[in-house]
Parts: sequence; structure tokens; C-alpha cells
Amino acid sequence: FHILNTLNTLLGAGTSRFVPLSKAQHELDGSAQALDQISRCFNKLRSLRPSDSATLKTELNLLFDQLISENYNSGNHDNIQPEVVCEMLMHASCLVPLSQEHLIIKLSQLIHQLLNQLQVIVDEHTLDVLVSYCTHALRTCSSWTHPEVLLALSSLVYGNGSRCHRHLPELLGLSGILVNYGDPSQPDIEIRRSAVHCLANLCLSVAGQPYLEEPYKGVCYGILLRTLQSPKPPDVEDIVFCTLLQSALKGMQYFCNGGKWKAVPNQDLGTLLAVLKRFMFYGLPGISVEMPQVLYPAPLPQYETIPAAKPEPSQDSTAQKKTAGNKKRKSRGKGKKAGAEGKNDGEEGEGDHISGHHKTGGAGVVQSAWSLGSQSASVTSPSGVTPQLYPSWKKGSSDSEFSDPEGGMQSKLRLYQARVRQSALQCFLAVVKCVEKRILYGYWSSFVPDAPGIGGPPPLTLLTIALKDPSPKVRAGSLQVLSALLEGSRQFLSTAEDTSAPRQAFTPFSATLAASVRELHRCLLLALVAESSCQTLTQVLKCLAHLVSNVPYNRLRPGLLSPLWKQIRPYVRHRDVNVRVSSLTLFGALVSTQAPLPEIQLLLQQPGSTSALSTPGISTPQELSHNWRLPARRDGEASSPGGVEGGPEVPCWLLQLCVSLVTQPREEPYSDSDAGGSSGASLEPSPIRLEALQVLAHLMKGYFSLAQTSLLELGQLSARCLKEQDPSVQLHGTKLLEELGTGIIQQYRSDANTPPQSAKCVPVCQVVEFWSDVLGAPLISALQNEQHPTLQTSACDTLSSILPQAFSQLPVSVFDLLTSLLISKECYKYLEYILLLFSCIFNIYNDVMFVADTANAILTALDDRSPNVRAKAAWSLGNLTDTLIVNMQSVGLEFQEEFSDMLLLNMLRSATKASGDKDRVKSNAVRALGNLLHFLQPVHLGKPVFEQPLQEAMRALIDTVRGDATMKVRWNACYALGNAFRNHSLPLGSAVWSKEAYSALSYVVTSCKNFKVRIKSAAALSVPSTRDRYGDAQQFAEVWRALAQALEHSEEMEDFLEYRYCASLRSQLCHALLHLLSLCQPDDLPVLRSSLSDQSRPVLQGFLVSYLSNKGVTLAAGVDGAAGEEAGDHALPEDAHFSTQYFVFKFTIKLNFHVFMPISGYDSIVN
Repeated sequence: FHILNTLNTLLGAGTSRFVPLSKAQHELDGSAQALDQISRCFNKLRSLRPSDSATLKTELNLLFDQLISENYNSGNHDNIQPEVVCEMLMHASCLVPLSQEHLIIKLSQLIHQLLNQLQVIVDEHTLDVLVSYCTHALRTCSSWTHPEVLLALSSLVYGNGSRCHRHLPELLGLSGILVNYGDPSQPDIEIRRSAVHCLANLCLSVAGQPYLEEPYKGVCYGILLRTLQSPKPPDVEDIVFCTLLQSALKGMQYFCNGGKWKAVPNQDLGTLLAVLKRFMFYGLPGISVEMPQVLYPAPLPQYETIPAAKPEPSQDSTAQKKTAGNKKRKSRGKGKKAGAEGKNDGEEGEGDHISGHHKTGGAGVVQSAWSLGSQSASVTSPSGVTPQLYPSWKKGSSDSEFSDPEGGMQSKLRLYQARVRQSALQCFLAVVKCVEKRILYGYWSSFVPDAPGIGGPPPLTLLTIALKDPSPKVRAGSLQVLSALLEGSRQFLSTAEDTSAPRQAFTPFSATLAASVRELHRCLLLALVAESSCQTLTQVLKCLAHLVSNVPYNRLRPGLLSPLWKQIRPYVRHRDVNVRVSSLTLFGALVSTQAPLPEIQLLLQQPGSTSALSTPGISTPQELSHNWRLPARRDGEASSPGGVEGGPEVPCWLLQLCVSLVTQPREEPYSDSDAGGSSGASLEPSPIRLEALQVLAHLMKGYFSLAQTSLLELGQLSARCLKEQDPSVQLHGTKLLEELGTGIIQQYRSDANTPPQSAKCVPVCQVVEFWSDVLGAPLISALQNEQHPTLQTSACDTLSSILPQAFSQLPVSVFDLLTSLLISKECYKYLEYILLLFSCIFNIYNDVMFVADTANAILTALDDRSPNVRAKAAWSLGNLTDTLIVNMQSVGLEFQEEFSDMLLLNMLRSATKASGDKDRVKSNAVRALGNLLHFLQPVHLGKPVFEQPLQEAMRALIDTVRGDATMKVRWNACYALGNAFRNHSLPLGSAVWSKEAYSALSYVVTSCKNFKVRIKSAAALSVPSTRDRYGDAQQFAEVWRALAQALEHSEEMEDFLEYRYCASLRSQLCHALLHLLSLCQPDDLPVLRSSLSDQSRPVLQGFLVSYLSNKGVTLAAGVDGAAGEEAGDHALPEDAHFSTQYFVFKFTIKLNFHVFMPISGYDSIVN
């Protein structure tokens, strides 16, 4: 007490009390101290000068030790600049001569540690200096220093392979350092491992940097492949060999990431896939793989052997014998450069814990999980499951199975073996991404099973790993590869079929592929039931979603989707947010694939959820069975078909579920991964709500009839989403609204021969009520949200889905509000084309002022910098000009006279300018040009101001027809020329541009490889209605010759896909030829006859006789069903006109000109 009083007196009463630092202040203080210490060391090192004194060596030793002892992984060193590190390392290399090997070791360790832990990629000058230093050290220093120097070299070349071009001959040349040290014949495994690691880093290329150039890239591939193919040396520890394999596989992964796979003689894909398949099963308990050296593309699985049961004593005993030696070796981590250098030894830790030890009997354990039939996939409770359902990694073993040292060594070895398998799968994933799918699918049977393997060992496939591997990371890796294989496989899997009776003599490939699809469903359902890791479970669900999205279920026997549907329903309430999102993604795939599927329709009509969906946090079948508080659910309860008859009267349970996920407060308990992901404190996490909205949109698109009873509820949901602050939720709300509107429109849209089914449609009054609630403040706010252009565009698309019958009944104030908003300058960039939609649909297109305001908004948008805006503006302009043609035909001259000449001129110039834009803009710009040229009247053509724009517009169309644009642009241009030819006021036949137009169409009709373009050009050539519009006799003969040549060669095609348009093309060509003959004059016939050779006459005679014999065949291209898009290009002539054509043709031939056939061929037809 006396001492305390004394201290108080000495310190003084006014001294402030001690206040402990906060955590942030402590971290800031620690960072400042660390930076200060590092700065002192750096400054001290920079102050040193090269010399041979012992003092310099001592100071360098102390400085290197102090710098190496720092932990740069901590956040205290984040402010160290890369330039400072590069300068310090270059200066240090000048201070350490090559004769001081101990200092070289420390310098190499410092280079590796600084670059890896600080994630520094050195600049080109530093790279050149330090790589030269390392290569000289490898040439002159003792071999015991080489592993450390190679490790430093690997850190220097990380992501800098292409920038090492000056040193590549020395490193990868004929006798290069890395070639010699990385060769499998290298006796020192440490040097070999470091050299392979250096090769791997050379193959890596970071974003923005070019890849390693040839031939050095091929050299690296050869060394890496030989490393993977070479066996383990007998005197090498298993763990050390695993690290070598991991480096080689990582290097092969970097190699595959370096661009598309190219067929090179020394780079065989089958050899690489065989190596990867071997290491995908490396060290997997109970499996010893004897894989062929090469995999060949084949429809059936290739030979592979699982030897009889025998333990693997080499790995276990070797690992046990060399425990002491392994302790002496220092494990070198590969740093954390963006996660690409690999992981430290303890990085996988508990997350990659291998559950239980395995003493297996060879293939017996493998077969146990595969001997189940397809019925096992529907099991939901493991308490009643036979032990065969669980894979081997779920079966625990006795703790006394190994002694402590042996068990620890075994666990470490299995950890390293799992890393090898994981690296092999990551490399395989890179191969899948760099190789064309059509090539890769040739090896499908080597990695995807087509049978459960009953009665023998199962095939070794990706699903073997997903079911058998003890490491959850490896299981997740196999599922990632399988997902990548399934992604985009729709065309490949489209040949699968098993609905027909099975063949006894042989099994077609379609049946084999269908069996493979069924086996995929079965095995993935087994993995879904047995999986306990949330991360791996997420991958299972994603893989199922890819599978469902690409399988042609309409060609398979029903029953595949029902077990899957039953299994995934509980996972919507899983504890982990990622699992819940993935399960909703899978539901979205189910309701969107080939919708509507009868099987899915029945499943949607089943009654709602039971305890599995209403209990928070209980999701997996294992957890459901172990929770004794929940009542057991009978098997028939979930699959009861009740409510099917009621159909729309019974609310869809999936719809109710998604609505509740979007609107209802979240339920507890959930995992910690949910924290911070919710848009509101009481709602579900944002990813779940967004995914639920996407499922609703898919449901509306494919199964609208099941959800139309909840139309008003869904409208309120969309309005609620539009009122939220999160733009993503608003965007998904507008997407849902668009699908709802589209579904209503499709109900009212019917074929010409089918009366509308009003009884099944949503009543118009209900549609009006629906849109009246939505077309208020929420949607208007989205239309005016300039901060989010995508939301504006989506809101505009939503307006385009309003039912016309309902829009006409909306209040006038709503329409005035929308049109005034859309015409405003603030919204023209994204909303201009909706104006035309209103004008076309709602009978207001005869309002000249409204159309003029719409046109001005569109022309403004055509000058926007954004190509998306210009594309939509061009689409709008095309539709607006369609409206002009409709007005011209329905309203008459009154509308044309009231339309502004200056506005028409501006539209013509803007369309001509847009025809030279990108193809997305050009395709609609040329369509607008055709309409505008059709709309022009003599009063316009008589004004000099229109003369040059007219010529420029025709020139633009001619150039587009002859150009190399996309086929859609070219056939739109052909259609536009035909549309312009319909204007009798244009000087067709006498103008300068008319000959070029006919020449361009004649060239396309004979030479274009796309038959749709030929059809459009032939249709355009048959438009002129009088002979004088074809020009002189020479021009008329040129058109005739082109059409005859095109008809003669109409069955010749480069692409077999064009075969479906072949009949339509012949019909259009025959129609065009008959049209020309009906217009030709006697002076034209000699030229026509001379243009036909003796070989072509019988061919044309056969086509025309066949065409005329089938009088009922539709002449319009595409109406025959093969080319539906072309329907309506031109009308079928009336019978009177048809008879006139025949009469003129017969009369012409009777004049003894005999163009190409005798008169007797037509007597029977005409009679």
C-alpha cells in the first residue's frame, strides 16, 4: 500500500489512466512495427556493398535469417510494395557471390518466401537478373544447393513463362537445365521434384499475359507426361513421390489452360486421358488400377483390370519404415499465390478428413455400393438401409486398428494420395474445358458407366469416385468434372432412346446411351442419399441439374424424374444455404427441361410438403431418420396422386414453396453461412430468394396452366419485389412478370384452323385486374431507374407482354402515363421499341402524330453509343416501318399525305447508315429500308432531295446481299429488295441501280450455300409484275439463266442441314420461272432457249412437270413444314391466274419456239 501511494505521488494526480488498445488499434500498431522492422532490414541490406570481408558475410547471414524468420502471410505486411521487394532481391543477388553456397541457399529461401507469401510477380528486369543468377548457380554450385535454387527459380518464373524468352533455350533447350533435372532418369528425387515444379510454373499464364510459346510448351508437356507415366523408384518415399505427382499434374493443368487443345503428333489425347484416369484412383482404398496406356474413342468401355484382392504393403510399409527419414526432411509449402501454387501440408486439415481407415479386400468393397438396383435410389432413411448403400468412406473402423505412429503415418499418406487424386481431377477438368466436346464425347464410355456392374467388379468411372472416395474434396472434384462433361451435352445425349422394344441381335448406340443416362440417375441419387459434406452435396445437386437440363426425357421411358423429385424436396430446407440454392436450381432445371413433360406435370399436382419441408434445418434423409421427434412419413404420403383430377383448382405446391421463400420470414436454425446473405434481417438469404424467383419464372414458362389460379398472388409478389431496394430482386421480379404476361398471350394465341379455347384461358377481366395492380408505381419506378439499365430494359420487355385485349380495357390514364414516359428523353435508350409495340397492337397506328413521336425517339436511339441500344432501335424501326405499310394498305393516301416528308427522309438516311453497323443492327436496318422504299410515293420521288438517299439505300441493300454478313442479314436484305420491287413508283428496270440489284440477286440464288437466302432471292426475283420492270432482253435473260441454273443444281448442298429447305427452294424457283415465262415476249424466247444446254433441259423439264402436276403444293417457301420461317413470303396465285400462266406457257410453246420441252408434255397437265 505504501508503494502504491508513492507511485501515485510520483506519477501525479493528473496522469491519465491506462486504457488497453482495441483490436483494430493493436493490429495497426503491430503492422506498423512489422513494417518498421522490415524497412530497417531492407535499408540495411541496400546499404551493403559487395566485398570479400568476413563482416559482410556475417551481416548477410543475420539479415537473411531475420528476413526469413518473418511470417509474411500475416496481414502486417500487406503494405510492402512489389517494387521494394524486387529492388531488394536484385541488390541481394549482387552481394552474394556464387562461391558462397550457404548464402546462396539462404538467398534462394528468401526469394521463394518473399515472392510466395507476399504474392509478388516480379517485373521483367528483375526476372532477367534473378533468373540469370539462378541458372549460373545451377551450373556452378554443388548439387546439394540445387533443390533450393530450383525452388527460387520456380517462384521467379511463376506466371512469367512467356517473359523468360531469353532464358528458355538454357532452361528448356536440347540440354537445358530443367530438361535434364526433370527427366525421369534423374536419380535425385528432390532435384527432380523441384525441376518439375519449376516446369509447372513456366506453363502457367496469368491474365493478360501470353502463353508459353512453342516448341518449349511441347517440351514441358513431354517431361510432365513422362513423369506421370514413370513408376515410383524403389528407394523413394511414397509421400515424396506424391508431391512429385502433384507438381506434374498441376503443370499439366496449367498446360491445358493455355488454350484450345491442338492435335499434335507428340500430344495424344488418349494417352493423357489414360494417365489421368489412372491417377484419379491413385491410392483409393480397395482399388488397384491396371489401366491401358492409351484410351481410344469407342462407344463401349475399354479393357481395364482390377486385380484380385491384395493389400498394398509397399506404400504402408515404406511409409512406416521411413518415418525417421521423413521427419528429417523439411516440408516445403508452395505458398499461396492466388491459390495456384498448391496447398501447404496441413491446409486440408479437418475439411479433407478421411473418415475411417480401410482394410479392404480388393474389389469386394467396390462392388458393395454398386450391387444395388435402381430401387435403392429412392431410399430416404439409412436406418432401414442395408449396409451396402453406404460407400466405404462412411464405414468407420476400429480405433485400435493401427498403432499411433502407424495410424498417423497412414493418415498422412492417405492425405497426400487424396491430393494426387484431386490434382488429377482438376487436370481432367482443364482437359474438358480445352478439348472440343465432340472429340471428348468419344471417350464418354471410359468415364461414365452404362450398367451397374452386377455380378462383377464395377467399371471405374467418375461416379466410382463420387461414391467411394473417402475425401470430400475429391468427391466434389469428380462431380465438377462430370458437370463439365454434361454441360452442353444436349446434342450428344439427344440420340439416347429406350422407348422402343429391345433388340435381341445387337444393342444400338441409342440404347447404350439411354442406359448410361439411367445409370447416371441411379448413381447420383445414391450419392445424394449418402453424402454428408455440404460442399460435396452442393456439387451433387449441381451435377443433377446439368444432367436434367440435357437429357431428352421425351425419348426415354418415364420414371427417371419421380425418384429424383422425391429425394430433393427435403433439401430445400437444408441447414446450408448453398445446398438450398442448388436444390432450387435443380427444381428450375426440372420444370424447364422439354416443358411440359407429363411426368413433371403429375409431380407438380401432387399435394404439398409434409414435415420434411416444414421443419427448418432438417434436410438430409439421414437427419430426418435420426430425429425421433418427427413423425414417420408413410411412403405413399409424398407420392399420392391426389389433386391430379383437380388440376388448376389445387395450388401448385412448388409455387407455394417458392412464394413462401421469397416473402415469408426465415426459419431457424440455419448454418452460419447464411449470415449476411439476406436482403432483410427477417427474410431468407438473397441467393435463395433470387433462385426461387427464377424457379417461378421457369414454372410460368412451361406449366402456366397449373399456376394461373395464383395469377393475382404472383402479380402481388412481383410488385413487392419491384418495391425492394435490391436491384437483383427487382430484376427477377420483372422477369417473372414478363413470363406471366407471355403465358397469358400464348393461351389466347391459336392456330388459324383451331378456335381459341376460351374456357382454359385466364378471363380478360382478371388479366386487366392483374396489370392494373402492376402498372403503377413499382413498374414505373423500374422504368425510370437510370442507375440500372438492365432493369430498365427488363421492365420494357415486361410491357411488351401485355395482352392486347386487356390493354384496350386499361384506364386511359395508364396508357397516357406509359407513352409519355417512354417518349421522354430520359428513357429513349432502352424503351423506344415498346412505343412501336403499342402502336402496332392497339389500333392507334393511324395516329400520325403518335407514329411520328415514336419515329423521332427511335432515330435518336439509333445514334447511341451502345450497340445494344442501337440493335433494339433498329428492331423498333423495322417494326415501325411495318406499321407504315399496314397504314398504307388500310388507311390509304390520307395517312401518307399527313406523314412528314422530312421525317421520312430522316428515317431513310438513318436506316441506310444503320445498314453498315454490326450484324445485330444491320439485320433490322435492311428490313426497315425495304419497307421505306416500298412506302415512297411519286410525290416523294419527284423531289430532288430524295434522289441521292434513294440511290444510297439501294446501294446499301445491294452491298448487303453480296457481302459476307451473317445469313440472317443477307436473307433480310433479299427480302428488303423484294419489298422495294413491290413499289410501282420506283423506276425499276430503267434506273441505274436496277441492273445491279438483279445481278446481286442472281448471284445469290446460284452461289449462296444457305438455302434460306436462295429462297428469299428467288422470291424477290419473282416480284416484278410487268415485263418492262425486268429491263432489256439481256437483263431478263440473265435472271432467267440464274433461276434455271439454281433449279438445276438445287439438290447440291455443302451442308446437309440445308436439305430440309431443298423442297421449298425448288418450289420457289419453279414459281419464279413460270412467272418469267408468263411475262416474256416473243423477242425473249430465243435468248431463253439458247441459255439452256441439252443436259439441263430434261432436268428442268422434270422439275417443272413435277411442280405443275402437284397443283395443290404450296408455292410459298416454308409452308411445307420444312421451312416454317419462310411462310407467307408471297401468296399462292389464284386458280384463274394459274390457268392464265398455263395458257400463256402452252401458247408460247405452240409458236414453235420450244424453249425446253415438246408441247405434248403439257397437254395432259392443262387438260
